[in-house]
Amino acid sequence: MRTWQLQEAKGKFSEVVKSAQSQGPQNITVHGEPVAVLLSRRDYLKLIHPKPGFVDFLRSSPLVRSDLKITREQTHTRNIKL
Repeated sequence: MRTWQLQEAKGKFSEVVKSAQSQGPQNITVHGEPVAVLLSRRDYLKLIHPKPGFVDFLRSSPLVRSDLKITREQTHTRNIKL
C-alpha cells in the first residue's frame, strides 16, 4: 500500500485515484500519522458484500444433489500399521 501525505494527495488526487484502481488501497497521512485509506469501488464492494457463511457455501455446492455415497467404518477404533 502506497502512502501519501495529505498535501501531496490533494495535489495529485487523480493519480491517487488511478493508483487505488490499479495498485490497491492508498494510505493517506497527516503529520506522519495514517488518517485515511482510499479504496477503489471494486475493493469497497468486496468489503460491504459479506462472503457467504460456511453452511451457505456447502449448500451451494454442485455435489448437493448428486448421488455421492460416502461410507466409513462404523467401529470405534481403527487398525493402523505403524
